[in-house]
Amino acid sequence: MLSGDDATAFPLFALGARGVISVVSNVAPKEMSAMWDAAAAGDWQKARELHYKLLPLGEGLFVEANPVPVKAALAMMGRLADELRPPLYPLAEQHRDKLRGTLRDLRLL
Repeated sequence: MLSGDDATAFPLFALGARGVISVVSNVAPKEMSAMWDAAAAGDWQKARELHYKLLPLGEGLFVEANPVPVKAALAMMGRLADELRPPLYPLAEQHRDKLRGTLRDLRLL
């Protein structure tokens, strides 16, 4: 079984899931991988801590239609150009500011 959403990854790992179809992994791959590694090793405290640490990022990456927030986050991180093709549109400024703060809080910027 796989989790189809970042927010349910940890709870489903605890129930025996073996992975996640993840958006957060595009922005914070080390952290998501560490959560899985901790869960797989039975270190539920560490996995839970990483889950709660990453939840705000998961929420921020879904404030608008995917992949707009993910592309904005990766552009802020210098990983790709801040360009979109139609029918996509730039992330709204209020969401951009909040996402930037979340990335700073996670030390991804």
